[in-house]
Amino acid sequence: MKHALGLRPAALALLSAFLVAAPAHAPFAQSTTAAAASSATAGAPRSGIELQYIDRSVRPQDDLFRFVNGKWLAATPIPADRDSMGTFIKLRDESDANVRKLIEELAAKPQAAGSESAKIAAYWTSFMDEAGIERAGIAPLRPLLAEVDAVKTPADLAGLFGRWQGLAESPLSLRVRADAENPTIYAAFAWQSGLGLGNRNFYLAEGERFANARAAYVKYLETVFGLIGDKNSDKTPAQSAAAVLALETEIARAHWEPARLRNPRAVYNPMTLDELRATAPQLPWAELLAGARLSATAQNKISLGQKDYAATLGKLMSEQPLAAWQAYARARLIDATVQVLPKAFRDASFTLRGRTLTGLEAERARWQLAIAEINSALGFAVGKQYVERHFPPAARARMMTMVNNLMRAYGESIDGLTWMGPATKDEARKKLAAISTKIGYPDVWRDYSALEVRAGDALGNRIRAARFEYARTNTRVGKTVDRSEWGMTPQTVNAYYNPSGNEIVFPAAILQPPFFDLNADDAVNYGAIGGVIGHEIGHGFDDQGSQYDAVGRLRNWWTAEDRKAFEALGLRLVEQYSAYEPVPGQRVNGRVALGENIADLSGLQIAYRAYQLSLAGKPAAVIDGFTGEQRFFIGWAQAWRSKTRPERMIQRMQAGPHSPEEFRANGVVKNHDGFQAAFETKDGDKLFKPVEQRIRIW
Repeated sequence: MKHALGLRPAALALLSAFLVAAPAHAPFAQSTTAAAASSATAGAPRSGIELQYIDRSVRPQDDLFRFVNGKWLAATPIPADRDSMGTFIKLRDESDANVRKLIEELAAKPQAAGSESAKIAAYWTSFMDEAGIERAGIAPLRPLLAEVDAVKTPADLAGLFGRWQGLAESPLSLRVRADAENPTIYAAFAWQSGLGLGNRNFYLAEGERFANARAAYVKYLETVFGLIGDKNSDKTPAQSAAAVLALETEIARAHWEPARLRNPRAVYNPMTLDELRATAPQLPWAELLAGARLSATAQNKISLGQKDYAATLGKLMSEQPLAAWQAYARARLIDATVQVLPKAFRDASFTLRGRTLTGLEAERARWQLAIAEINSALGFAVGKQYVERHFPPAARARMMTMVNNLMRAYGESIDGLTWMGPATKDEARKKLAAISTKIGYPDVWRDYSALEVRAGDALGNRIRAARFEYARTNTRVGKTVDRSEWGMTPQTVNAYYNPSGNEIVFPAAILQPPFFDLNADDAVNYGAIGGVIGHEIGHGFDDQGSQYDAVGRLRNWWTAEDRKAFEALGLRLVEQYSAYEPVPGQRVNGRVALGENIADLSGLQIAYRAYQLSLAGKPAAVIDGFTGEQRFFIGWAQAWRSKTRPERMIQRMQAGPHSPEEFRANGVVKNHDGFQAAFETKDGDKLFKPVEQRIRIW
């Protein structure tokens, strides 16, 4: 079993002196020895630690998250228009502000007709023109609403859902991506979808919060149906709203639970049209696929994610009243376009989705909603100009050095695993060696020449952008996968691992403090962005990613004995995180969060090993009173600085794969030998765990 590297003798000497000054259960304080060492290294790089937020009344051995972030937590309110606040939100706000400045400069002067800059400017001004949106009303929606009125049979309904793919949610989502067993070729996938409240538990769970959410949803539906003023329906808005909730409740019953969706083999079921019909005979497949401009042939099968769900959906389409389905379709169309509809629609949406479901007190500023909309419609056109202004070339080089060190560390870790046999180790090494890395921005930019953007037509722009994106992807079926493509724009504050491409991707916007600081000492960088890099590599070896091989193919490369050992370790992690209760009565779903927690655990273990490698045998300087090892873990904890409204936390706990940030910070270090040594934890400390009980996977 892998063990984190122990501390070097020189570092241990500093550590002992550092901790002697603090009694066993006293607040954590900087020692005079450490302070002297710190001032003796005045020429060292700055630490990268945001010292103003450290709460020395909290011992890091008991709660690293609050030791590092306690003063920030006490002094920082969640803004009225946010469901959470923290490091990610702060960086996203900064990214949005940078994008806003860029776009406003484009909009302030004439741009070449048909150019990307002209499209960005026109999209922005149209979205920001609320008076123009009020004047237009729902007139641009009338042709789509007429399509709903024209539905007379289940086959008509299936055709409608097919035509609306990419535009509005429907009970079965059809998308094109790399085929799971042949990842060099694009294939179509069908997946359960279409719940207005997002997750099945909001329809099926008991309790006041869920009942209130359902009541608010019905009120929202009644409001928007009244605003539409549908003269072709013989139902009142209240009757239509009740019918939609009843229908969606039946859809929710058929939805798979989130934990069940984590098995990539179970959700990969490629079928021809005849096989789809045999699996779900009451679902009008021919009309659905014709509307979506897709086909299911022996050469290009469609993978059906949830077979029993599709069969139930077919029954619902045949047996539920057509009027209920029509009301459902209208609701999904309003949801998809609500930000470019008149204010009355937006207010109704905010009351439900902002105030009730996530606890917001005010709606997001219009300009920031516009940024989100443009990032969705023209994100890479914006990103091309964003990186020219905000991404220094040196960041790529520094990141690649860190990635290379983490790859080396991961390889050493695989070599040292005691629970894994030689055959599986060989496959794991091949997969690690094959991982490709993308940093900052794509080498090939997306082409938006076919996207039409009209000045003064916010709703039409939203519809055309959705149609454009769907058309861009659904025509790829059977073609070679474009390995240069990115799934996130450069201005996105996030990162990801793509199992079918076996690649890790880090957009430019996440490569800034406190995740990544070109001017800071390596310790905090390795603890923060190094942990993120390790996390994304770790997704290649988590409960899902580990089922894909070096070329991104869904293939079992494990011996039965090794897989059993891996799953046993994962079960221990499930048990640890399932005990965390961020909101009374709402525990973390350890099974749903398993992949993210494996990635966190493995990522920080590997980042720590990589940090040790970066020192090349030399002791790290003491800076700001902390040893290098301590700064590493402080960097990890300040990256997860966050606070969340209870309403949003409950929403996250229903299906979200990420554990709350507090437990991401503390849950991992509890298992980390390096943390336990750096802060000299012992029995009685809340984050102490005996060596033999610590969970080590990779």
